[in-house]
Parts: sequence; structure tokens; C-alpha cells
Amino acid sequence: MSDSPPSLFPPATPTSTGMLAVDDLHTIYWEEVGNPQGIPVLFLHGGPGAGISPQHRRFFDPRHYRVILFDQRGAGKSLPLGETRNNTTQLLIEDIEKLRVLFNVQQWLVFGGSWGSTLALAYGQAHPEACLGFILRGIFLCTALEIDWFMDGAQWFHPEIHEEFAAAIPFEERDNLLQAYYRRIMDPDPEVYWPAVRAWSRFEGRRVFLLPQPDEPSCDTVDLGLGRLEAHYMANLGFFEEDQLLRDVDRIAHLPVVIVQGRYDVICPPFTAWRLHKRWPGSKVAMVPDAGHAAMEAGISRELVNATEQFRRLGRFD
Repeated sequence: MSDSPPSLFPPATPTSTGMLAVDDLHTIYWEEVGNPQGIPVLFLHGGPGAGISPQHRRFFDPRHYRVILFDQRGAGKSLPLGETRNNTTQLLIEDIEKLRVLFNVQQWLVFGGSWGSTLALAYGQAHPEACLGFILRGIFLCTALEIDWFMDGAQWFHPEIHEEFAAAIPFEERDNLLQAYYRRIMDPDPEVYWPAVRAWSRFEGRRVFLLPQPDEPSCDTVDLGLGRLEAHYMANLGFFEEDQLLRDVDRIAHLPVVIVQGRYDVICPPFTAWRLHKRWPGSKVAMVPDAGHAAMEAGISRELVNATEQFRRLGRFD
């Protein structure tokens, strides 16, 4: 292979998969991909609740990386799907440590996008000694301002999408769409929560790419995991103090990081990535000029692979 990396590596099959009971309620799905003797890397998916996919394995050269991926509590193949009880950022961090012990990893590279960047920062700040560095995409610090933007800033760029999303809520409740949707999504009646989680998932999915994409068929696993867990975490401000992740960057500022950000990301706008960059001495930013939020947009996937390849060659980012 030349030193110019492909946009993505070929599809890879897990070397092992399994389920790990992390408490009396939750069991999480995990998979291991690549070289068992390679550089350990932890992949953190977005959402919360989006789950992992086979495409996520393709950011890493399987000859040189040992990739650990998992579905976070309530997401993907983890059980119970969409469960919000015993589901906080602090408990997700404990789950990551359980996986690190399970795989006998001393230190690993931490890779996360969108909510995965949030969780990567939170995990790193809790366990800096376990981290080699970070590759972060579409930065989300879970502040009140960012959550307000996610819910209502959409109307500045996608007024028709926001109007459709709000139309499902009675007029008198539209001053707080997050709480209105949260009540419906958490309702025990399937006749109430299914339309709400599907509307939520569609609202996000139609804004992810810079250029419009064909509508994909609805997927109950994604809709329930994404809708319920995003509403749960946003309603609780991610279980953080305000701006906690930026405040505590000093705990990991000695470690290398590459930040990959779409210039026209309307889910997680570039201002947040820039705030993190300015707070983190030595951080590198790859601002992709022709991309939105999605990891699979060509420019973003190319920069993510560039980052994994650079870390593989150098053990750092130059």
C-alpha cells in the first residue's frame, strides 16, 4: 500500500464478538476486529443510541490495528434496546473500563464522532492514563447552547424539516420541543412513543449530509435507540455540569488529538470544534470544506483514515 491512504479500508470481519453483562439490567454487544497484536483502538459510536455498523471498522488498517467496537447501553444489539434506566455518561465510562479489562488493554487510541466525541472526552478525562490519544469528529460538548441549536437552530438552514418536526406537537407545547418530544418518547404506550421516535430520527437523519440523500427505509432499532437515548441524554444535559468537557481539557491536554470537522455541519457546527481546538494546545484540526456531519462523506472519511494512518506510522500526530 502507498503512503496515500484509501478513503476507507476494505470491509473487515470481526475476529470475535460477544455480549457483556455490565449490570443486572444492561448487556452490551462488542466486537473485535483486526490484528490481535496491533495498536489497540476504542471506537465510540454517535447518537447516543445510533449503534455501530460494519462501515465503522473500515477507518482502520486491520493489519496494524486491534479495534474494539461496542454498542452502548440501549443501542444496536445491546439489551434492552432503548432502555434509559441505569443509562448515564458515568455508567458508559464504567462500561468502557470493563471492556478495557476484558481485552487486557493497558492503553488505547480513542476514536469517536458526534456523541462519540463527547463520550471520548468524558472517558479520557476520567481515565487519562488509559489513553494514547484521540481522533474526534463532529465535536459535541453537550452544552445547553448546542442542544438548543440541535432542536431549533435547524430552522435557519432547514426550515421545512424543522416545521415538519414541530408540526407533530400541539402549538401550545412548541416553545420547548425537547420536553414535548421527551414526554412522548418516554410514554409507555407504543401508540405514543413510536411516532415520536420515528419523527426524531427522521429530523436528525435528513440534516446529516451536506447534500441531500435519498430517504432510507425506517429502521426500528435505529429509531428507538436514537430517538429515546438522544432525548434522554439531551434532557439531562448529558449528565454533565455546564461546559464541563471544555473546562477539564487540561486532564488530557498532554495527549495528541486530531479533530475532523465538516465546515457545513449543521448538527454539530464548527464553532464547538474550534472552541475545543483553542483550549487544547497542540491539537490538530482538519476542517473539511465540502462536508456536513456524516462520517461517511468523502472528505470526512478521508481525513479520518489519514489520522489513523498517521498515528499508525508515527505513534502521534504531526
